[in-house]
Amino acid sequence: MNRRTFLAASGTGILGGVAGCLGGNSNGSDADGYGPEPETVPEERTIDTSTYETAEFDGFDVPLAPIDDVFYWYQRQEARVADARGSAQYERAHIVGAPLSTAPDGVSNDPVSGWSKDDRIVTYCGCPHHLSGLRAASLLDSGYEEVYAIDEGFGAWIDRGYPLEGSEVSSDRATYQISGRSDPAYTGEMVMLEQVDADRLEAAPIADDGSYTLQLHYAGSIDSRFRVKAPDYTVEGTLEELTSSPLTPTQN
Repeated sequence: MNRRTFLAASGTGILGGVAGCLGGNSNGSDADGYGPEPETVPEERTIDTSTYETAEFDGFDVPLAPIDDVFYWYQRQEARVADARGSAQYERAHIVGAPLSTAPDGVSNDPVSGWSKDDRIVTYCGCPHHLSGLRAASLLDSGYEEVYAIDEGFGAWIDRGYPLEGSEVSSDRATYQISGRSDPAYTGEMVMLEQVDADRLEAAPIADDGSYTLQLHYAGSIDSRFRVKAPDYTVEGTLEELTSSPLTPTQN
């Protein structure tokens, strides 16, 4: 069984035991954003990107590209992909060929900074497009002309068995939802979730009524601590503590 077949056979929702070599620096600085040469190239088809839904991030309307369109570009090497998550998540698993370019403004010596401003660029994260939307907006602000965020997020890439590499993705990964409420005056602003002892980030927007829901796929220690940073308060605790009841400013 070749590598591509193995990944496809493994991608049935949550991958278990997928291992690979990161190669080069831990931020994938030797990655050019393109996928590997495909065994077969999809036939050319028309994609009307003007029909894509958009979401506003930092004053920019970021087009949300359906994952199957992104994979079509990826197979034809017509788009570069960049990972907008934290380095710990990136090292565990990421799209083959994608460098780390953490939201909102990239990493030190960011590989994307060397890409042409007229390249088609697609960012991704797992939340499903909040971090990637922030990174895409930053790239648009820097003069990149055609930037998208994967609409359905990295989880959909895994579910479809598309090419991955990294140290591991655990088969016993659980999904956690952290709900909370901020002042509705902060509608549209982001709530950030960060792991205290690792470079792991998730994000979610504040709804019109002040509510938000952060989603995290996690297989690490239940004793690890996380920090939720809303515009009007910060709360720290274990996932058990943070998911036991909705977070509010009074818990600060």
